[in-house]
Amino acid sequence: MSFTGLAALACFFSFVRLSDCAPLTCYSRALGLSKEVMVLLDKIHTYHRTKTCADVLPTIFLDVHNSCVTTKLRDFLYVVLNHPDQYCRERPRMVLLKRKIQNLYTIITTVCYRDLVFFTDDCEAIDTGHIRPHYSEDRLQLLQEER
Repeated sequence: MSFTGLAALACFFSFVRLSDCAPLTCYSRALGLSKEVMVLLDKIHTYHRTKTCADVLPTIFLDVHNSCVTTKLRDFLYVVLNHPDQYCRERPRMVLLKRKIQNLYTIITTVCYRDLVFFTDDCEAIDTGHIRPHYSEDRLQLLQEER
């Protein structure tokens, strides 16, 4: 194979690789960032240097499909920003948590405003992690007819 053939083949494969990439949407960024926050919170709760800092933090289970996520994030951010222990406010993981929550809150409330679709408004699910079954009108009508 000649040099031009190899160059054309390499160019073709680089375009194929680039075509698989897609820019992040508001939804995918919010979903990914909420997962990152949950992983970071788990690390903060288990790491020996930040375990005492986590005692002040309220329990939160992030779900970007829940309309209560904005108010719960705002309240959670307030607690992180006003942590009673200066040592905890300066810990790198706590600073990273603050940044990620601020970014997620900004994405949900301003950048993706009206782009996200909320499927539920179960505020208790964000506090407990237990999601109540949500029946649509069709399913609810079937359940009522079966009785």
